[in-house]
Amino acid sequence: MKVEATTERVLRLLALLQRRPSWTAVELATELGVTDRSVRRDVERLRTLGYPVHATAGVGGGYQLGAGTRLPPLLLDDEEAIATAVSLRLAAGGTVAGASEAALRALAKLDQVMPPRLRAEVRAVHDATETLVGPGIEIDAELLVTLARACRDAVRVRFRYADRERTVEPVRMVTTGRRWYLMAWDVDRDDWRTFRLDRMREVAATTWRFRVRDHPDPVAYVQRSVTEASYGYLARVRVRAEPDEVRELVPPQVGRVEDDRDGWCVLVVGGEDLDWLAVQIARLGFDTKVLEPPELREAAAHLARRAAAMAET
Repeated sequence: MKVEATTERVLRLLALLQRRPSWTAVELATELGVTDRSVRRDVERLRTLGYPVHATAGVGGGYQLGAGTRLPPLLLDDEEAIATAVSLRLAAGGTVAGASEAALRALAKLDQVMPPRLRAEVRAVHDATETLVGPGIEIDAELLVTLARACRDAVRVRFRYADRERTVEPVRMVTTGRRWYLMAWDVDRDDWRTFRLDRMREVAATTWRFRVRDHPDPVAYVQRSVTEASYGYLARVRVRAEPDEVRELVPPQVGRVEDDRDGWCVLVVGGEDLDWLAVQIARLGFDTKVLEPPELREAAAHLARRAAAMAET
């Protein structure tokens, strides 16, 4: 009985150490209902089991669970377990090559030890959920790690892109959910650029370190590049609605919404067909005014005449 109580207390101690970065001995003793000496003994038990528990003395000191050579078992509460399981199910249909299989393996392990009541709740969420966005382009996990390290360490990267060799100073990767992009300073063009990861070939980090430049917000910059580049037409339309109302209807990879005044906002969206643009803007359901291009006004007028003709009896 005593052994079971000690084991349960050690597991509770591990759960506490995983809950937040640092605990004092007094705090842990209070949470566990034991003495400081018992806390020290339990910490030693965790260390014997391979958990790297660090201790710092003095004011502000305490116990902290460090990083070891292997990932230790995680003790999750009900909300954490459900959130993790649901996230793994979503990751199983993700855009990182190999991540789907890894997510399914992790989900299988979690499902095996999850209490039946929680397993039922996770499956209820999964069964009641559909994914509207289609599958994205898979990106090799090794490529992500290479670029992430280059961003972190501020080292230049070389790769082939559109049959040309590029040397860039990477800042941040941005994903829209279907595609991955890299925002970087193009050394040859001496300007900021956005690169699609699925089009990058022969990617290699160099040993050339660089000083990070002042740069635009990566998310805003990539969104501008994605919504404006390589389209035959770029539309700017005033919309009588709050910006957040329009953002709920227009995905960030499709259009950009700018604040305006007097209850209006400006939608910037690109497309190859003016009639298609007119239809999509009309489908938003708000009062709109075309700012540019003028040809979009003509397409909207043509659409209105066709709609009026359909309504005639």
